Parts: sequence; C-alpha cells; structure tokens
Amino acid sequence: MSIYDYDLFVIGGGSGGVRAARLAGVMGNRVGLAEGHRMGGTCVIRGCVPKKLFTYAAGYSEAFEDAKGFGWTVKKPRFEWKKLISAKNREIARLEGLYHKGLENGRVKVYGSRAVFVDAHTVQLEATGERVRAEKILIATGGQPQSPNFSGQDLCITSNEVFDLEMLPKSIIIAGGGYIAVEFANIFHSFGVKTTLVYRGELILRQFDRDLRRLLQEVMVAKGIRVICNTLLEHVERNNKQLSAILSDGTVVAADQIMLALGRVPNSGGLRLERARVAVDAADAIIVDRYLQTTVPHIWAVGDVTNRIQLTPVAIHEAMCFLRTAFENKPTALDHDLVATAVFSHPEIGTVGLSEEEAVRKYSRVEIYKTLFLPMRNTISGRNEKMLTKLVVDGESRIVLGAHVLGPDAGELIQLMGIALKGRLTKDVFDATMAVHPTAAEEFVTMYHPNYIYRDGKRQDN
Repeated sequence: MSIYDYDLFVIGGGSGGVRAARLAGVMGNRVGLAEGHRMGGTCVIRGCVPKKLFTYAAGYSEAFEDAKGFGWTVKKPRFEWKKLISAKNREIARLEGLYHKGLENGRVKVYGSRAVFVDAHTVQLEATGERVRAEKILIATGGQPQSPNFSGQDLCITSNEVFDLEMLPKSIIIAGGGYIAVEFANIFHSFGVKTTLVYRGELILRQFDRDLRRLLQEVMVAKGIRVICNTLLEHVERNNKQLSAILSDGTVVAADQIMLALGRVPNSGGLRLERARVAVDAADAIIVDRYLQTTVPHIWAVGDVTNRIQLTPVAIHEAMCFLRTAFENKPTALDHDLVATAVFSHPEIGTVGLSEEEAVRKYSRVEIYKTLFLPMRNTISGRNEKMLTKLVVDGESRIVLGAHVLGPDAGELIQLMGIALKGRLTKDVFDATMAVHPTAAEEFVTMYHPNYIYRDGKRQDN
C-alpha cells in the first residue's frame, strides 16, 4: 500500500496546473488539485479571455466609424457596459465549467481550497485543515498584480478588479506602459472614456522593437489618449467624487478611476515554501532548472510563479514538458526561444524574435527590411492609420531573426511568422514565397531590398 494519497498533487488551477493535472490523471495517476479561487486562473477569470472579449467590444467603436466609408449608414450606436459584463460573465462561467469537466474526466480530485506546505511531501488544505501526502507536487499558482506601497494605493484598482466595475467610468488614469496598461488604455478610450496613460519610460512597451513602440504611441496620442511619459505616479488622493493622481513632476490629474498596471509578481507568498525547502529568488519567484524542478527533486513549478515568460501558452507548454519528464521518463528541457506574442491594442502589435536593437548588439551584420503603408481597409474608410511590417535579418547567414507587425490582425499574422522563425528560415525563402494578393501579410514576402544595414553596430543607409 502506498504511503502517499496521490501520485501527483497540483497547487493552482490555472492553465498550467489544470493541463498537468488532467493529463496526469488520464495517464492513470492518482491526482489531486487545490484551487482556492475559481478554476481557470488568471487567463480565464481575470486575464487573457475577458481582456480579449473587451478588446473585441472596443473594436466596434472604430468599425461603426469605418463602415460609413464603405457605403453603410449606421445610426448612432450606443454602448452598454452592463451588457458587456453580463456577456463576459456567462462566457467565463462556461469556460470554467469546461475546466471542471476536463478534470472530472481525468479523475482528478479537486479541492476548493488554498493549499500550503507542511513538509516536502505534505500539503494542508486551509479551508478544512485536511492534510494530504503526494509523491510528486507541482506548484502552479501563477502571478498577481504588483501593487507598490504609496499613499492612496488602496483607492486604485488593478487588472483583478477592472473586469467587474459596476459602472463605466467617465475618465480613467492608467499607470504603466506594458501589455495590460496599453491594452486597457485603448479599450477604455474606445468606450468613450477620457483616458490618461502615465509611464515612467520614454516610450511605452519597453521590451518591444522601437519602431513598434513609437508608432503605436503616436497613434494612441492622435486618437486622443493622453500619454504622459518620463513620469511616476507618486500618490493618490480623493477629491470629492473623483480621484487625484499626483505625479513625480508635480502634475495633478483627476479621474473617476485610477488603474495600476505596473507589472505582475509571482504568487508564491503564503505557500510556506520554507517548510518544503523550496528556494525562491529575490523577486519571490520559485527557482527551477531547465526541467522545471525546484531545489527539491520531487517538487516542480510551472508558469508565472517562476517569473520567466508570463504568457498562458508558455505555462501550458511547460506543463507538457513536466509531464514528459515526471511521468514518461523523457526528460524535456524548456525552449523559451522565439516565443511569439501580441499586444491587443488598436491597432494591434505582433512580434517574434529579436528587435532591431537586440540584433545589432548580437550580430556583426544586420539587415533591416520594413515597409510603412496604409492598409486597404483604411483607404476609403478615412482612417489615417498606417501599418508596419518589419524583418530583422542576420546579414551573414540570411536567417530571419525577428518579425514585427503593427496593424489590423497583427496577432493572427505573427503566429504564422513564429513558425517561420522557429524553422530558422532564411530571407531567401521569404523572397521565394509567392504572395497572396491583396493582403497585408504579402508585405512580408515582397520586401526584397533592405532599407538599411548595420556593420559592427554602425548603421549604413542605402
């Protein structure tokens, strides 16, 4: 008789944890999973899924405007926030039900409770005090919004609360310049909310290619989004029915809501990791090796709690690698190279591989191919927003190092470009590929001559 209650116990019911638990159960293992909130984690409940639904809803604002140029007469549209919230809630409930059904089909025992470590093989369910022992344990508790400690911080909301506001604010200040801040600045602006973005850097989206950053910020400003850069939000005060944000340069901005989108941190606090001797780094991220093992060989961790690439597909991929390593005796190391990603702004950004700036630092000869044009859908609609497609190429091997796009459906385009870069295709293969016309994507295979090149870090224009 086994001394363990489970072959695997998973702490966390997000994308990575559920995938690992369900498939481990399908393999015939005894599996338990603890989740103290709703099943689905950040992505399903308060992240990717509701955010994309909001993005779709916001997109209709521009669609109604653009339709006029194509001959449509559109009566004055009216947006109802509460209807969107209700529709979002129904969809999330449906997806949460599917997660539960998948775990049930995998014969996974689900505990509706937070779990903490008692020792390296034992966890305790806080809701009941029950203790269970497992041969293997997977930590998949994800991340949470970073909330810096400043006066008035309690008056602000984060991405955890933004999806459930009772009323649509008339004005909002968003602090931050990453994915979440930029996406919600565009969403709220499209809903007719007076929107201000406050960011400490020179340009939004710090880790992206500079051309993308600059062009998107210019478009946002042209639309009417106020973008205040090189400035910090220092403290917040209540001023009658509004809130006042006091910035580091002395500027005071008033709004109905203030949203903090200042990054996310690992959700590792309170797990009592020290009892299991699981090590964390200075940012409280669980330390794992290339096979996702922690400092304790039978305890693994996947997803945002390891604080590497905070994306849902990465957590799911890591869960699959964990299963191969832990249960199929096929040690599978992580490959975090060439992860495609998108920012669902208006217009969208899609990117994979190296930016121009990164490539120049790493390669002695770099070729830059890019084109800026008005996409066909904007020609007669009157929308003066150009589209950018860009390739970064190693001038010696001809391998495409990076692909970047700003414009309609950028997220869809970059997924396919990710396959090309993962296959280490050369620019010659792109040139030999027949274009699909008329499309925006054809620009990626019709840029035959570099706009400029770099030799040993120095730019040389053609």
